[in-house]
Parts: sequence; structure tokens; C-alpha cells
Amino acid sequence: MNEFFVETAYFGLVMSLLAYWLAVQIRKKLPYSFINPLLLSAIFLIVFLIIFDIDFETYNQGAQFITFLLTPATVCLAIPLYKQTQILIKHLDAILISLFSGCLAGIISITVLCLIMKAKPVIFYSLLPKSITTAIAIGISDKLGGNSTITVGIVIITGILGALIAKGIFKIFKIHHPVAIGLALGNSAHAIGTSKALEFGEIEGAMSSLSIVIAGLLTVVVAPLVVNLII
Repeated sequence: MNEFFVETAYFGLVMSLLAYWLAVQIRKKLPYSFINPLLLSAIFLIVFLIIFDIDFETYNQGAQFITFLLTPATVCLAIPLYKQTQILIKHLDAILISLFSGCLAGIISITVLCLIMKAKPVIFYSLLPKSITTAIAIGISDKLGGNSTITVGIVIITGILGALIAKGIFKIFKIHHPVAIGLALGNSAHAIGTSKALEFGEIEGAMSSLSIVIAGLLTVVVAPLVVNLII
């Protein structure tokens, strides 16, 4: 089976798109928060690869083309932010404090957990950039000496979990301000959180887009400092 798919250069790409399309159709029919298209498509692909005994390397030969779109997709998030420039200026102080606090909280929580669990350095380095977008997280993980595969996995899990529990968390803590919602989702659940923020509204999506950029930049600076302090 592997030999057949090896000769099909775009097999992984086509399967990824089909799985995501199917997941989106299911979400339209069953619009529940726990039915996340990204999570469903990942499950579909894993089951398919296991059933037909296809190894990841064979699948990734075509699927890797999607990875190339991560950076331009992240840049495109600046469009809704540009449309909400006035709101950004009005709440600039609160936004900066929120983003710095969120970034620091994420890094400290991972550091404390890894120290308590006595995790290996490679695990610590891989988990440290869990709350930022994949394109930046991979670069930080590789630079620190982490495993990019672990980093990608934990980034996706963090994003999906954030998107799944976001509505419930906002309801429990009575968070209704669009700026607060957007900042929280972008700072904790990166691009996946931003897609969820856009469901709340354009302002939420714009603030979440801003969070991705600023949180990424802050993590680039803070993560190596934390590592140097511990080591």
C-alpha cells in the first residue's frame, strides 16, 4: 500500500483537504463547541493511516506543502487588525499588560510543571512555546534544542483545547468585552483560538490576531531567558 502512495506526490495534501472538508461539513450539521474541525480531521487522518497501514513519512511527503502556508496565513491575520486600529490605540495599555501577563503565565506554568515532573530538557524546550502559533513555536523549539514534532503536537492540542473551552470559560467568569475575549483566545490558543475568536466577532478576531504576533515576539525573548536562568 505504501508503494502506491509513495508514487502519488500529493496524496497527503489531498487527504488533508478532504478530511478537513468532511470535518467542516459535520460541524455545520452539528454546531457544538466540542466538534472542532481540526480535531475531527486529525482523527479521520489517523484512522485512515492506521487502517491502510500507511506510515507518517509517506503521508507527509504531500502534507508538508500545507506547512509552507503557515507563515503567510499568519501574516494575513493582520488584515482584521488593521481594520480595528482605533480600538487598538484606545486600549493599548491594557492590551500590552494583558499580552505580557499571558505570555509570562504560560511560560512559568510550563516551567513549574516540568520541574515538578522532572521532565527531560528536550521535553521542557519542546513544551515552552506551546501557546504561540506553530510557525514561530517550531523556530523557538529548534533554537532551544527541543523536538519540533513534540512542539507541533502540543501547540495543536493547546489550540484545540483553548477553542473548545473558551465559550464556557467566558460564561463562567462573565467575560463579555470583545477586546478581552480576543486577547485571551489569541494569547492562549494562537491561530486556532483566532478562528474561534472570529466566530465571536470582527473585533475579537482582530485582537486575537494581535495577540498571536505580540505573544510570539515576547516568547522569542522570554523563553531563552527562562532557560538560561534554570540551566
